[in-house]
Amino acid sequence: MQDNSAAAPPSIDIDVFGDAFLADPYAHHDVLREAGPVFQLPQYGVYGMARHQEVSATLKDWECFVSSRGVGLSDFAVEEPWRPPSLLLETDPPVHHRTRGLMNQVVSLLELRDLKARWQDEADKLVEGLITQRRIDGVLDLAQAFPLRIFPATIGLPDGGDDHLLLYAMATFNAFGPRNQIFQQTNDAAAPAIAWATSACERANLKPGGWGEKVFVQADAGLCSQEEAARLVRSFLSAGIDTTINGLANMLLAFASHPEQWRKLRDRPELVKRVFDEALRWDSTVQTFFRTASCDVEVANTLIPEGTKVLLFLAAANRDPRRWSDPELFDIERNASGHVGFGYGIHQCLGQMVARLEAEVVLGALLPRVAEIRLVGEPRRTLNNTLHALGSLPLEFVRA
Repeated sequence: MQDNSAAAPPSIDIDVFGDAFLADPYAHHDVLREAGPVFQLPQYGVYGMARHQEVSATLKDWECFVSSRGVGLSDFAVEEPWRPPSLLLETDPPVHHRTRGLMNQVVSLLELRDLKARWQDEADKLVEGLITQRRIDGVLDLAQAFPLRIFPATIGLPDGGDDHLLLYAMATFNAFGPRNQIFQQTNDAAAPAIAWATSACERANLKPGGWGEKVFVQADAGLCSQEEAARLVRSFLSAGIDTTINGLANMLLAFASHPEQWRKLRDRPELVKRVFDEALRWDSTVQTFFRTASCDVEVANTLIPEGTKVLLFLAAANRDPRRWSDPELFDIERNASGHVGFGYGIHQCLGQMVARLEAEVVLGALLPRVAEIRLVGEPRRTLNNTLHALGSLPLEFVRA
């Protein structure tokens, strides 16, 4: 119900999908947070939130702020989706409860425990070779190389699809923003990758024993249709590739930028399970997601009309000084619980356990072998409408 006392939100004249913002979003987040708990972005006809309290509450309130109308700028109620919507990210209950429940059966803690030793062995072999090399590109040689060693095989994807996987994931996350030049460049190049991803997720093309086949077993049990199973397998391709790659890369940059934290972790390896969450809080891989108001709803004395797209600045919330002390610092002793780098609420990232395990085994390979992680060149960012992505990270590993 509309409250006549609700205030109009302030308007901010910043292009949040422009090159300058995407290259360094943290330089602009103070302006967004200080504008108020809710603000307008008139260039895109949307509202925004950048403070932790409102962002986390909105992510949790799936009834008033729905995902089924798209978690990007496009409103699926009035626009045709560019691809069939994700049955996890872009649905609401009861469909979401059903699909998330069956996927939780596939990506279970028991499954991950069975994989840990194999993944650790792969991480050890990769890192040992990189230390011999000494100077590396932290993105290409480690953050990208490790997930591509283990993840396609875990899903049971056909061989030879690494380049397609990377381009498909990049195009997916660019599509959550406007149809700007960044989107067009990726989308124009992505047609073969999209075709490959569609084919690779079909039952006939999946290798036996992988998570992909296990999703289709759920379909055989009547928990979803065969067509839904293919779409759920496709969800792995965006949830488990670019986000994990950039999460690992940003973690390496965090340690290279805060060498005292690497020394602390080597002295106190029991802190290893805190590291990845603090790295995601410090530099969130997924910077933003949209929700759509399903009704007139008031937030912090601001009326948000039904049908309004609301852009949630996850990374800004993760450095909100109202929630975190010294938020600009990467501190592995910090309890980062409550960060929204994986989202929050029922739509929290399905792949978060996978990403945490990948980070844990990479750190397990690095800690006994690397005394220091040094930045030996300027990191290069790859602009993306949704992700804070590193294209290159020149590092030196000093052998322990």
